[in-house]
Amino acid sequence: MTEGKLSEKDMDQLEKWIGTGPKIFTLRYAITRDGCDPTVFHKKCDNQGPTVTVLYNQQGSVYGGYTSVSWQSMSGIYVRDDKAFLYQLRYNGSDRQNIFHVKIPDRAVIHSSSCAPIFGSSYDLQTFNVKINKSGTVFPLNGTMGSFGTVYNNNGVRPDRVNNGSMDVTELEVYSVADGQRRKTLQEEKTPWRKTKDWNEKYLDELKEEIVTFKPVQDLQISEARILMLGPVGAGKSSFYNTIDSIYRGRITQRACSGSAEQSLSTAFNPTSPISPASPGFKSDPSTNDIVHCAVFVLDSTTLEVLSSKVVEKMKGLRGLMNQKRIPQIILLTKIDKLCKEVEKNVSCVYHSPTVKQAVEKASQILGLPRAHVLPVKNYEDEAELDDNIDILALLALRKMLHFTEDFMHNLIDKRNDVQVEMKKLKLEN
Repeated sequence: MTEGKLSEKDMDQLEKWIGTGPKIFTLRYAITRDGCDPTVFHKKCDNQGPTVTVLYNQQGSVYGGYTSVSWQSMSGIYVRDDKAFLYQLRYNGSDRQNIFHVKIPDRAVIHSSSCAPIFGSSYDLQTFNVKINKSGTVFPLNGTMGSFGTVYNNNGVRPDRVNNGSMDVTELEVYSVADGQRRKTLQEEKTPWRKTKDWNEKYLDELKEEIVTFKPVQDLQISEARILMLGPVGAGKSSFYNTIDSIYRGRITQRACSGSAEQSLSTAFNPTSPISPASPGFKSDPSTNDIVHCAVFVLDSTTLEVLSSKVVEKMKGLRGLMNQKRIPQIILLTKIDKLCKEVEKNVSCVYHSPTVKQAVEKASQILGLPRAHVLPVKNYEDEAELDDNIDILALLALRKMLHFTEDFMHNLIDKRNDVQVEMKKLKLEN
């Protein structure tokens, strides 16, 4: 099993193209982990046997090359490889599986100590030949696909329809490829218990755009969605706020104080500081613009079994008040990475994990909410960089909150219309 970005589905496809039986893919080199440096590439990838090079860009395209010959630190020589090929797996976030066979095997790859992978003597695919520093969210590789179709058959596909006309990448990985039956990952071995679209950069951008363009129902003249977060000490209320803030700022932020403490750093739920009519900002007769549109109960997934009866009672009491006002409710289930090691390694496995599923069911039972209203998340805690999978999971939760908010607003309109109809009836009767 690999810890890289290459999915089981992609490995299955590459395995078919290689055509010599089951394969085990082992991540040897990744520029985000090891640095974008030809010297490091050779240190980690020379003499490793057959390898597959994979490039990922910010448009959601995935492509690369396979060579059956070990990379070597030489002075720039052509190396014959009858089995080499270039390929693409995705273009603009959508599956596009093409293989580009070598047509001049004597010039299939170039082995040079000063260069990372080069496929084709005329550079059908050259990755990079100097140390590259990250620029924003991408590595601007100084390679090229300018001669794509010279040494390898391009099947009529232009290079810009493979790499989007740019060698800027978010990741470049090299895997060694060996004979053997690999163990399926949790994500591929089981049918997901909650289905979503495929997780990729395109889907992440869609979620970000959908959320940022959300507007309250116009007829109500409400300026913003009001989402109330409630939960025990240390459950992750402030951390979830920071996670969402980080996603939209493009870096890890800590605008809301968060962390472990005997008293929660967001004190609205503390029994020692209850809300009363004397509390600052308390409104005894709130307008439509003041009321809560969606309530979110934040629970630590690792403490569900030991939640105190006092906390559960208080939350159920609040649920009762919300029900009276028909306010929709959600459970945000945090720290799911602490429950399952595979989810800890790859958050995109969350909906394949039976352990997380059990926690969702347990939270549902505790508060009496439908399982579909329980949203597992992993907040940013010890990460130094953003992770697309963490972002997607958090945005799925936020989008659900906004959907519930919108439903509640429509219910308010229906209620207002019903009142107006009743008033007209009364006038007619009088």
